[in-house]
Amino acid sequence: MENALVQVYTGPGKGKTTAALGLAVRAAGHGFKACMIQFMKGRINYGELETAKSIPNFEIKQFGRPEFVSKENPNPEDIRLAQEGFEHAKEIVLSKEYDIVILDEINVAMDFKLIPVEDVVTLIKEKSKTVELILTGRNCPREIVKIADYVTEMLEIKHPYAEGTLARKGIGW
Repeated sequence: MENALVQVYTGPGKGKTTAALGLAVRAAGHGFKACMIQFMKGRINYGELETAKSIPNFEIKQFGRPEFVSKENPNPEDIRLAQEGFEHAKEIVLSKEYDIVILDEINVAMDFKLIPVEDVVTLIKEKSKTVELILTGRNCPREIVKIADYVTEMLEIKHPYAEGTLARKGIGW
């Protein structure tokens, strides 16, 4: 891939991870190699984990616990896993082994202060022009928005969660 860019999917609406997954599937269909690194996610029953196993040139790696992370008081294990995930992400991005690298929920990890914004800015500036980098998650820091090439904000208009409907297997996870 030449002239690879930085994309951001952010905002309060549903579909950020799903959009990134769609991009990875499309890229794999053209023979590109893609890797999704999921921050703050450690559940083994996300549907995309099984599907990715059947898509050539696409893999997903998780760095998180199954429990929700407290923004006000994160568990030290959450901080450790986020840092470990980011170190892995740096290796993957800088290796140029993958054409597409998705840092899923990294915006939230920055918002929760698990990963310093400055470290992500540095990675963006150091990445090769052959690696398309996608960052997902709510509350993308302004510093990232400023240097990204694409920024899409998912806006929630209506969501069944407001009426008490929880995430459903195959739809929300």
